[in-house]
Amino acid sequence: MTQDVERELSRLRWRARRGMRELDRLFERYLDRAWRQAPESERAVFLRLLEVEDDKLWHWFMGHDTPADAELAQLVDAIRALPP
Repeated sequence: MTQDVERELSRLRWRARRGMRELDRLFERYLDRAWRQAPESERAVFLRLLEVEDDKLWHWFMGHDTPADAELAQLVDAIRALPP
């Protein structure tokens, strides 16, 4: 089981890479600190978040805009609130 979880995390880390240091760190922080304990529904929202264009993610995470989707907005807020 642990090996499967680590393999999945490795795949997610690769998918979460954006080439923008700030976004990369936010996603890494979430994967390191919250993903393992997250319910399946939150994990599904995270996968949807990874499909969003980088410029939208940047605006959302920097607080310049808010996702129209309430689930995405909630997860963005939760990721932003994780301590550095």
